Amino acid sequence: MLQIFKNWSHRYFSDPQLIILGLFLLFGFFLVYIFGNLLAPVFASIVIAYLLEGMVGKLQRFRVPRMASVIVVFLIFMAFMVALIIGLLPMLSRQIAQLYQELPSMIARGQKELMQLPEKYPEVISEPQIKEIINYIGTELTKMGQQVLFLSLASVRGFISILIYLILVPLMVFFFLKDKTLILNWVRGFLPEERRLATEVWMEVNLQVANYVRGKIWEILIVWGVSYVTFKVLGLNFTVLISLFVGLSVLVPYIGATVMYIPVMLIAYFQWGIDNHLAYVFIAYSVIQMLDGNLLVPLLLSEVVNLHPVAIIVAVLLFGGMWGVWGLFFAIPLATLFHSVVKVWFTHHTRHLRTDGNRSPAAS
Repeated sequence: MLQIFKNWSHRYFSDPQLIILGLFLLFGFFLVYIFGNLLAPVFASIVIAYLLEGMVGKLQRFRVPRMASVIVVFLIFMAFMVALIIGLLPMLSRQIAQLYQELPSMIARGQKELMQLPEKYPEVISEPQIKEIINYIGTELTKMGQQVLFLSLASVRGFISILIYLILVPLMVFFFLKDKTLILNWVRGFLPEERRLATEVWMEVNLQVANYVRGKIWEILIVWGVSYVTFKVLGLNFTVLISLFVGLSVLVPYIGATVMYIPVMLIAYFQWGIDNHLAYVFIAYSVIQMLDGNLLVPLLLSEVVNLHPVAIIVAVLLFGGMWGVWGLFFAIPLATLFHSVVKVWFTHHTRHLRTDGNRSPAAS
């Protein structure tokens, strides 16, 4: 058994290029996993700068100087952030407050509807089961209320954290864009000279991840906008809040769109009851998801991330559980990184074996 493991390790891990690649990946993983919370503003700045670099590169292809391109892109980014803070946040806060005020009446109506189920379907569900469900829901809502109270008591700390993000992140984004070459050269100074395999993996992953993230951002904005217009035309309450979460649901493939049926239909039910409007909302939301899955995703992400659905779901569950929202957003890019590493690893290994096979007869 020991000899089998020794032969296997010698077969796949004897090449120094593979060892260097593996060390790079382990170091990056543990850096994010251990210091992720402390360095969250830095990681957020790197991600934003990475996304904005595409716009800077396009301006440079039109022979715009690097510094001028960085300033233009950074000003566009800041204008977008200011518009988001001034225009969107007040509407969201008003709708959240309105939802909080109407929540008790919604809960009371839901309890009333649940208590009528044993009378309508006595062979399916009993009154003790309904009471148990209601008690469970009440317990969970109490926990949520306690968490909201805790957050309100810690609002000063949260305000300071938000203030730090609003000041530090844009500042670091600007310097990451402006001094990109200097920073990359400084990082390369700590890397070994023999890193050809790691460079090969980075080039393949960089193309995939950049196209995926930019396409996914466009998908969020389009689904958000279409959902807002659709729900506004239908007269659904909490349009801004619901459409925002519908747009963000595309971060979690397959799961997010399905889960969002529940709040959308509950809001429509509490607003209109069993009515034609409820059917209209269901049909409209279903059409949005069908167009997103069959038209928008193939159009924006047609040549990006060829992964099996099971692999995507596993990546979402794994990285989402480890890193929360950021893990959900980068679950597919991280799965793509793993897939690219495995592919390059075995391609390089096969090439290495062929080279050794061609050398051995000549040597003999």
